[in-house]
Amino acid sequence: MSDLVATLPSPSSAPRSASDFFSDPYDSHPLWFKPSLFLSPIFDSESYISELRTFVPFDTLRSELRSHLASLNRELVDLINRDYADFVSLSTKLVDIDEAVVRMRAPLLGLREKITAFRGSVEAALFALRSGLQQRSDAASAREVLELLLDTFHVVSKVEKLIKVLPSAPSDWQKEDGVSVRSSMNVENSTQQDGTTMRETQSMLLERIASEMNRLKFYMAHAQNLPFVENMEKRIQSANVLLDASLGHSFIDGLNNSDTSVLYNCLRAYAAIDNTRNAEEIFRTTIVAPFIHKIIALETSTDAAGTSGDELENDYKQIKHFIAKDCKMLLGISSTDKSGLHVFDFLANSILKEVLSAIQRVKPGAFSPGRPTEFLKNYKASLDFLAYLEGYCPSRSAVTKFRTEAVYIEFIKQWNVGVYFSLRFQEIAGALDSALTSPSLVFIQDSDLDKRSSPDLMLRQSATLLESLRSCWKEDVLVFSAADKFLRLALQLLSRYCIWVSSSLHTRRGNASPSPGCDWAVSATTEDFVYVIHDVNYLVSEVCGAYLGHLSHHLSLCSTEVVDVVRMSMLQGGDKLKEVLPLLTNAIIEIIVDKSVEDLRQVRGITTTYRMTNKPPPVRHSPYVVGILRHVKAFMEGDKVTHYLTQETREEILLRTVTDITRRYYESADEVVSLARRTESSLQQFRRKAQKRAGAASGASDDNVSETDKMCMQLFLDTQEYGRNIAALGLKPAEIPVYCSLWQCVAPADRQKTISV
Repeated sequence: MSDLVATLPSPSSAPRSASDFFSDPYDSHPLWFKPSLFLSPIFDSESYISELRTFVPFDTLRSELRSHLASLNRELVDLINRDYADFVSLSTKLVDIDEAVVRMRAPLLGLREKITAFRGSVEAALFALRSGLQQRSDAASAREVLELLLDTFHVVSKVEKLIKVLPSAPSDWQKEDGVSVRSSMNVENSTQQDGTTMRETQSMLLERIASEMNRLKFYMAHAQNLPFVENMEKRIQSANVLLDASLGHSFIDGLNNSDTSVLYNCLRAYAAIDNTRNAEEIFRTTIVAPFIHKIIALETSTDAAGTSGDELENDYKQIKHFIAKDCKMLLGISSTDKSGLHVFDFLANSILKEVLSAIQRVKPGAFSPGRPTEFLKNYKASLDFLAYLEGYCPSRSAVTKFRTEAVYIEFIKQWNVGVYFSLRFQEIAGALDSALTSPSLVFIQDSDLDKRSSPDLMLRQSATLLESLRSCWKEDVLVFSAADKFLRLALQLLSRYCIWVSSSLHTRRGNASPSPGCDWAVSATTEDFVYVIHDVNYLVSEVCGAYLGHLSHHLSLCSTEVVDVVRMSMLQGGDKLKEVLPLLTNAIIEIIVDKSVEDLRQVRGITTTYRMTNKPPPVRHSPYVVGILRHVKAFMEGDKVTHYLTQETREEILLRTVTDITRRYYESADEVVSLARRTESSLQQFRRKAQKRAGAASGASDDNVSETDKMCMQLFLDTQEYGRNIAALGLKPAEIPVYCSLWQCVAPADRQKTISV
């Protein structure tokens, strides 16, 4: 091996060949080959090869791996050669190792024994220290418990002593707690010069007792399940009962005498012991309930005289006067800023609670939606009463708190607005449905109530729709909390009317089975459809105009987004009405066209007139032409059309009607001309064959006018007269495409391009 080391040339001294300068080094690798991945702890040879084989040939990968293996072998040999001399001489230097180990073992063992002994002493000291700290902690805990028990005992004793001197407390009670308290005899002998001062003194003493009871509750919460505290529970409960009774008497006394100082002290005492419900209940039963009972009793006696027994508006007026007179002082005290008395809610738990109880007990019919008019009146009066109560709330947060009270929620639940809307829905929608299910159109007379309410409408169905739409937003119908439902009802009414019109027209065409109220269109005249178009136009202008403005007025307090949505919904309802106008216009056009087609049947008679006859060529138009547009003229000159249809609608009907009639005229004329030309062509072929067989000349009759030409001449004269009739109606025949087609069908070759009537 030494010979190998000696024979191997040193890397630093080996001469470098030309390939070392101009070719890649041995350790150079392509970019896809990364030897560092082999050192990764999660390296997997199979996955590595499968990934590379997708874009590297297997032979290239194998050659690269072999090249890398050869490089590693060279590095291994270099490492062995570098440290080989030291590795060989290592065994010759390790002499007397066992003796050195024996010499070093003795002092190390001694050191271990010393360390073990020191460690034991330290652990003993640490255990003693921890035991002492635990004892100190236990002693501190025991001391805290003892101090807590002593404080609890002292507070209980103080409360009992203060309660004993409560009935006639002296004016100099405001001293710090002493060891002794004056005897009850001295207390009785100490008198006050002013009765009001005595009440105030007692209320101040009650406030002090309440603060001590608050401390006692704190101690009780931290000293639960202790035998000492459990033994004092009866004394504490007795003190609570005496405090509640004394505080109640003092609070009632302050209410009866309107003593502001006493009320302040009592309310602070109630707040200190967290017994606000008791104060609210005392105020309800002592002050509010007698007056409410008096009002309800008075109303009940009045009901016996014959007046309505469930109206609440007058009751609310008297209650508002009572609140402003007898409750304003206490409400002002409880809402004083930074007084800490905001925890009381006399509005909800005293006033509103008693009002709700009295109505449920004496006037339960006020909540019944079975009589919608009375229900709505009472509901609006109740909302006004709630708004009046909210006026006593000092801030927006107080209003929110008032609205979240259980009594407020219960009061609102009594008013079943959903049932009320259902009854109004049946009333409003039922009226419209009964009007639309009538078997015929009902015209409004000048003496009718509908005529006076909607003077511009002609049909009772349309007047009922407008009245139903207005009913949705009347003051004596609308409930603002259900405004979305009434808006939906208005849109449903519009949709129902549109469906009634469209279904009637479909029934007239025979495209649908007849529905109730849709038979009128089968026998309707053009004047009937004129009335319907007039009413629809009026309804569109009303819905998108005054009616929409009325809705916007009701929703003036809503946000802009809500108003925009409502406006868009109603405009869509107006567009829905506009969609039925073309259907009605089509019905009028169909009726007029069907009548005019009867005269167009005479066009086929021209064939009979000139076929196989020797009549001379025509020189004037046929008699039937005059009657083709007579129905159109009669309709357009009618008084109902000029009065109830707009100029735009009349022009549209005229143009479309004339266009449809002209199309029918063109179809008939084209059929006559085509048939005549086919017949003439067949006859000519037959004649030529016959002449060929007879050997006669055919030029004898060629100069005569053919029957087809005579027919075309007659149709041309008729078309000219028809064009003059169209011009008499105010239209230009040359601007009607179908008339141009008719002209080109029957006009001579030299007059095809020029239309002159």
